[in-house]
Amino acid sequence: MYNTPMSTFSAVLAQLEQERAQITSQLTALSSALAVLNGSTSNGATRRKTMSPAARAKIAAAQRAGWAKAKGKKVVAITVAKKRKLSASALARIRAAQKKRWAAWRKSNKKSA
Repeated sequence: MYNTPMSTFSAVLAQLEQERAQITSQLTALSSALAVLNGSTSNGATRRKTMSPAARAKIAAAQRAGWAKAKGKKVVAITVAKKRKLSASALARIRAAQKKRWAAWRKSNKKSA
């Protein structure tokens, strides 16, 4: 039987797609094996809990104190800065300005009927 260039091309293309499918399945198996070894979740991402800024500050201060103690320097007290609060009037001004911005945006993007 006479092989045309198109039939040869189709056969090569089918073989390449089969090899790609095989390699993809091998990569998937390898990724899941690595995830198990690394102790991460199935999608490869590790889950972490968020830490508050105060907790991070305490840990950093404790680390600095440990280094100071190891170097023979004076150990500084561990203090955490308090979170600043907005006054009621400042919050009211921010809200009013935001409402004004939204009203202007809605007016400029109003759909014509």
